Amino acid sequence: MEEDLPTEFDLIVIGTGLTESIIAAAASRVGKTVLHLDSNDYYGGYWASFNFESFRKYLRSDEQKPEPVEEPVPQDFLLLRRRPTAVQNGREQWYDFKRHGDVDGWNQERIEQEFRRFNIDLTPKLMYARGSLVELLISSNICRYAEFRALDRVATVWEGRIMTVPCSRSDVFTSKDVNVIEKRLLMKFLQSCAAYDDGSEGEDHLEVGGVPEDKTFLEHLQSHKLTPNLIHYVLYAIAMGDDRTGCREGMAGVKKFLMSLGHYGNSPFLFPVYGCGEIPQCFCRLCAVFGGIYCLNKAIGGVQLSREPTGRNYESVKCGKQNIKSKDLVVGQGYLGCEVFLHDKGSVKKRSSVCGKLARAVILTNVPFGGVSQNPGGGGVAIMKLPPVDGQPAGATILQLAHSSGTCPKEIFLIHITSVAVTENPESDLKPYVKQILNSDYPKATESTVTPENASAEPIENTVSTILYEAYFNIPTCAVCEQTTEGSLPAGIHLTCGPFHELDYDHSIRQAKTIFLELYPDEEFLPRAPDPEEIIIGEEEPVQAQALVDDGAPIDNASECRDTESDSGLALEAKEEAIDKAEECTELK
Repeated sequence: MEEDLPTEFDLIVIGTGLTESIIAAAASRVGKTVLHLDSNDYYGGYWASFNFESFRKYLRSDEQKPEPVEEPVPQDFLLLRRRPTAVQNGREQWYDFKRHGDVDGWNQERIEQEFRRFNIDLTPKLMYARGSLVELLISSNICRYAEFRALDRVATVWEGRIMTVPCSRSDVFTSKDVNVIEKRLLMKFLQSCAAYDDGSEGEDHLEVGGVPEDKTFLEHLQSHKLTPNLIHYVLYAIAMGDDRTGCREGMAGVKKFLMSLGHYGNSPFLFPVYGCGEIPQCFCRLCAVFGGIYCLNKAIGGVQLSREPTGRNYESVKCGKQNIKSKDLVVGQGYLGCEVFLHDKGSVKKRSSVCGKLARAVILTNVPFGGVSQNPGGGGVAIMKLPPVDGQPAGATILQLAHSSGTCPKEIFLIHITSVAVTENPESDLKPYVKQILNSDYPKATESTVTPENASAEPIENTVSTILYEAYFNIPTCAVCEQTTEGSLPAGIHLTCGPFHELDYDHSIRQAKTIFLELYPDEEFLPRAPDPEEIIIGEEEPVQAQALVDDGAPIDNASECRDTESDSGLALEAKEEAIDKAEECTELK
């Protein structure tokens, strides 16, 4: 028998997506009572991570559930959607192992047996080492709840070849794909980007920080007389932009990339070791530590409103047989439809940045893109940005993760492809990008390729990535972003949206901070949480932190991250052990 929940809170949050979880953690941290609900039996919503078996069940879940029978809805009652975070247009397909045989020791049965080795993100993203999420994780002391690793490679496709992009000074001068003159041009331009300041005051609005606003970033690159391959590197792989990217936006993107280099190895990006679904859970853990109550897989009936002379007001949430009241309500993506809006006012404007509307592909291959020789260290984590093809408004972001197996000597590679959805068929939207780097067939040696003369020679490297499994789906747009006209929400209700089509988490963090300050304008947004040894219970003396022992044990993620400037030796060890460990966190501050 389920226990009854308390009947009143300061804040109720529905949905455990990233934005909702940040708001819940921030409210709980400043002493507010928080009830965090989710009708799913997992954390994250559209930000979740699944193992391979759970991902396949999730992909097919929308087909298995019949459409609910429409019931009469009481007046001033908002019914929540039954499947708030279901993807759309999902389909999957396997390589024909029965007809063509195993591929490098892999077959469908073996892949299914190794399902726990995969962490498949619905919305994979990266974190800039000097980005807003990393700074928030460190300043709030939430970094101790997760582990991260540095990206191993940034790649692109140029003239039909998959190439590694030179990012740092050492990469530029050791690259064989860039001649001496191009190296000097590239270094000079990157130095100008590093010195770029978009916050200059008193300058002409047509030119800020020495950069014209009326030009695209592509036109700005061409004006610097960069060669076509350098323009391609900078525009798509460093600025992470496209042909429509504005000049200021492109310069800021390059500067952010450069400022993030060197903090955690020779890469500007970090990636969660156990998948991006760990990020919302980090904030949920903090909320729970400070008294937040969590209920997953909870039947949430809807939202009760009241009518006042000033308009509609939020009153309570129907949770099972209870009506639970709170001062404010935050609702995540997918739970409420357009019926929540009243179109006689204009307090909620149509948003310029539309969330969702993503075409996604999840693919397993036998060879990393570009071949093993271009992926030292087994492939690790790599990113590739492809320019848009005809009919596509934006390019595609491709993320590759290597997975080893105890039963197969060969690694298998998980590839995520994300782009803006143009049609309701995600496969047709993404196939032009898939064909640039992957293959549906497995190349096999023929009699003509192996002769007595070349039998003793070194085997030719296989650089063809064969698709062993592929799945496609769409992540839809939320009710707020679907609005074609301006409308108003009932007083006390705040809607979040996301995920957005962005490489990192900046937009979602800004949205969470904005909503938190609307709720509690006089409170600090996510102040630093104390370490366990700093908490004093009753009249006890504070416990002194134990000295670090150089025995190869992992370093506590957060307790030492503020006191490590005095010990550079430990910092070097921490880089290799785990990215989120103590010595390296201080550098961001």
